[in-house]
Amino acid sequence: MTTRKSLRSLVAERHTTKNASAKNPLLGAKNKYGAVKIDGFDSKREAKRYADLRLLERAGEITQLERQVEYILLPAQYVDGKCVERGVKYRADFRYRNKDGSICVEDSKGFRTADYILKRKLVLFFHGITIKES
Repeated sequence: MTTRKSLRSLVAERHTTKNASAKNPLLGAKNKYGAVKIDGFDSKREAKRYADLRLLERAGEITQLERQVEYILLPAQYVDGKCVERGVKYRADFRYRNKDGSICVEDSKGFRTADYILKRKLVLFFHGITIKES
């Protein structure tokens, strides 16, 4: 049986351990879809895609590679100077310029959530950007 003190120490370890085991839910960095954070990326898929894009950038196939680019979908709503509704944002994994000069916005997806699908549609509607999924 876990004592209150040992549970507190487990929670403290979770917040201080950088590379915690993904198998232990109290210590792990695994999310509900199975993605494991790695080297500052939200998933192994995203880290691998970034490495591929960096190679393309070095080869001159793409330029201006950026990570975690935010697009505002709906601004925050204020009444009498007080925020009553937070804004809605979409954060793309990558944005870069192709050789032909076109801009590409890309997201590494393992699982398409309802929130993501809605935001993808809003990005297309408000910004005219089609998100490439990898």
